[in-house]
Amino acid sequence: MRIGLLTEGGYPYVSGDARLWCDRLVRGLEQHEFDIYALSRSERQEDEGWIQLPPQVSRVRTAPLWMAEDDGVVHGRRARRRFAECFGELAAAVCAAPAVLDGSEASDGVTASEASRGVVADRFGNALYGLAELARDEGGLVGALRSEGAVRALERACRAPGALRAARTARVPDLLSVAAHIERALRPLSLDWYEDDGLGSVDLCHATAGGEAALPGLLALHFAGVPLLVTEYGVQLRAHYLASSAAEESSAVRALLAAFHGALAAEVYRRAALITPGNTHARRWQERCGADRAKLRTVYPGMEAARFAEVGERADGSGCADPDTLVWVGRIEPAKDLISLLHCFAEVRKEAPKTRLRIVGAPADGPEGALYLAHCKALAAQLFPDEAEGVHAVGDNPVSFEEIGGPEVPSLAEAYASGSVVVLSSVVEGFPISLVEAMFCGRATVSTDVGAVVEVIGGTGLVVPPRNPRALAEACVALLRDPERRARLGAAARARALELFTVEQNITAFHGIYLEIVSHSPVRRLVVDDTGDPLPFGVPAEVHVPGRWTEARLMVTGRPRWAAGAPVRATAPLPAGEGA
Repeated sequence: MRIGLLTEGGYPYVSGDARLWCDRLVRGLEQHEFDIYALSRSERQEDEGWIQLPPQVSRVRTAPLWMAEDDGVVHGRRARRRFAECFGELAAAVCAAPAVLDGSEASDGVTASEASRGVVADRFGNALYGLAELARDEGGLVGALRSEGAVRALERACRAPGALRAARTARVPDLLSVAAHIERALRPLSLDWYEDDGLGSVDLCHATAGGEAALPGLLALHFAGVPLLVTEYGVQLRAHYLASSAAEESSAVRALLAAFHGALAAEVYRRAALITPGNTHARRWQERCGADRAKLRTVYPGMEAARFAEVGERADGSGCADPDTLVWVGRIEPAKDLISLLHCFAEVRKEAPKTRLRIVGAPADGPEGALYLAHCKALAAQLFPDEAEGVHAVGDNPVSFEEIGGPEVPSLAEAYASGSVVVLSSVVEGFPISLVEAMFCGRATVSTDVGAVVEVIGGTGLVVPPRNPRALAEACVALLRDPERRARLGAAARARALELFTVEQNITAFHGIYLEIVSHSPVRRLVVDDTGDPLPFGVPAEVHVPGRWTEARLMVTGRPRWAAGAPVRATAPLPAGEGA
C-alpha cells in the first residue's frame, strides 16, 4: 500500500523530533511505498538537509512552518465574505471552547458537558474545512489570516456573550499575538498537497504527531476520504501547555491559544481512524482531550536493543559495573532535577561512604542548559569537597560530570555498564528513554514517579515520589546493599524491555494497524478491465497483503495510477512471492 507519512519538525531532516523512529518504521516496512509530507520548523533545519532515504520512499514534499511570505492572493468580494464567515465561526468556536488546561476543566473553572464539547467541535470543524475549501478554490490564506478583518473577528468573538472569561480581557496586542499564532498553525491549509496526485492518491495518512502535523491528514480525509492514523509519543497539546506556562504572555493569550490547540486536538482525535499513543500517560491525556477510547491503541516506541546486548547479556548480570557506583544518564536541564539527585547522594554517602555518582550527559541547547550544568557542578563541589585517602594523595570528588565519547565513557552502553544502579530523578518526563536503555543493559533502576515511568518499569525497579531526595536515597542504599536483588531486578528489566520496547515489536504493530485501517476503508479507485468496463471487486483486501493471495494481480505500466477515481487496469498475475 501507499502511505502518506506526515511529519512536523522531524523526518526526513537530519535534526528534529521522531527522526529515528520514523526512519526505522519506513525501513522496516519495505513492502510498502511511502510519500513523505514534511513541515519544517526553522531555516537551520532545512539547511542541514535530509538523512539518506530508503528506496521505498517515492516522494518527499516539504513546506516551512517558520515563515510564510504573503502569497499575493487578492480575494474578491465573495471570497472575502466566505473568509469572514468561516474565520468568524472558527474564532467563535475557539472563544467558546473549554481550554483543557488540566484535562477536565474550562479555563474559567466550569466543567464542560459532553453536549457542549460536541457543539464546539462541530463549529470548529465546519469552520476549519470551510477555510480549507476557500484556500483550494481561491488560493492561499496567508494574507487573509494576517488581515485586520481576522483580528476584528477575534475581537468580536472575545466580546461575545459566553466567551471565555480570560478572553474577555484581551487587548489589541493580545489579539495580534493570537492571530499571528493561528495564522502559523493554519499554514497547511494553503498548501497544494491535497490534489489527486498528492495526498489524495495515498491509501493511508500516518501523522507522526498531533497538531499541525496532523492537519494535512484532516484535509486529505475531508477532500479525498483518505483514512488518518495519528501517532503521539509526546502529546502535542501537553507540550503546548508546558511551553505556554513558561512564556511571558498575558492570561488572555494563553487562554485563547490553549482553546485553539485544544479544539484542533479534539478535531484530530475525532476524525482519526485510530490513535496510537506511546504510553498510558499519553493515552490519558488524549482521552481527557476528547479521544474515543475505542480508537486508542498503545504502541510503545521501538529502540535498538543490539547496541546494549553485550552489556546486558554478560553472564554475571553485572558486566563491568562498579558495585559502589550510581549512574545518571540524560540531557542536563532543570526538568531532570539533578539538584535533588545531588542532595540524595549526600544522604547516600552517610550510609555508604564509598559510593560514587557518575553524571553522564550534555547540557540542553541554549544558555539555560549551560547555566544549569554550572550550577550543578558548583553544588557538587560545595556538598562534596575533594577527598584524598592520605596526606600525599590528590583529592578527588565522588561526583563526576562526563560526556559520551570521552576516554572514561566511550559509548552509551559503557555509561550504563559503569555502575550497578541507574538513577532517574526527573520531575517532568514523557517516555523515559534512558530508563529503557538501562533496562536493555540489565541494570537495576531507581526512578521518580513521573510520566510513563511506572508503566515502563512494571515492577522491575524501585520508584519513589519526585522531589524527595531522602526517599530516592533510601531506595539507592537498599539496592547498593543487596547485590542479589540488583541482579534479579536487572534480569527482569532486560526481559521486559526485550518483550515490549524493541524496534521489531513497533514495526510489527504498525504493519498490522495499517492493514486493519485499509481493510475497513472504502475503495476509492475504479478498476477497469481491458475493454474499459468496471471490474467488480477489482481491489480486494488481500492485495494489501504481501504474497500470492489472488488469481489476478493489479499492475500498471510505469508509475502506478493511484489518483482517487482514476481507472486502473487489471493485468496478468505477478511472479510468485512479489508483494502487492
